Amino acid sequence: MAQRAPAAPLRGDDLTAKARIRNAALDLFAEHGVDATPLRAVATAAGVTVGLIVHHYGTKETLREAVELAIVERFADTIRSVPIDGAAGGDVVAGRDHAVADMLAASPAVVDYLRRAILDRSGERGDLVSRLSELSAQQVNELRDAGLVSARHTVGEQVVTIMVRQLGRLFLQPLVDRIADEFADELDGTAAPQLVVTVSR
Repeated sequence: MAQRAPAAPLRGDDLTAKARIRNAALDLFAEHGVDATPLRAVATAAGVTVGLIVHHYGTKETLREAVELAIVERFADTIRSVPIDGAAGGDVVAGRDHAVADMLAASPAVVDYLRRAILDRSGERGDLVSRLSELSAQQVNELRDAGLVSARHTVGEQVVTIMVRQLGRLFLQPLVDRIADEFADELDGTAAPQLVVTVSR
């Protein structure tokens, strides 16, 4: 398996030991899964002791939660980077979708973590989906309050639309890539197929 380059910090301005631990955990959890990653491996990757991880986070489960909260905050920062003032609703929605896509393209560890976490239905691992759903609901309500999106559909329907549009490609593009590999000779010289996800109601 190819060695993954270290992930960009979840928050670029935060280089504390606590943040280094969280960023190293993201890389390792994304590559190996939470259960298969011992704290000792996180400590080695972060250049700290296991004791310092325990000091800052207590348990691996608390560290996992910190990683997920930082991922949600990255999504929130990305969404906020596209302001709603003076823009048409469709432009804001498209702009936010593009901003999220760019953020994910620049964050392969976040993408791999999301794939693992969202498909893992064990224990309390549904936290990340709940948090991203809540963030999307806040986005819907903000756009509704600004008169930029319709209220014809429920907030839940609009959240499904946003999340499938923004995250659906994460799960299905690898399938498209794998199928394209089967026909690499025929596709030689042409652009690789890229999945576009739309939701209709």
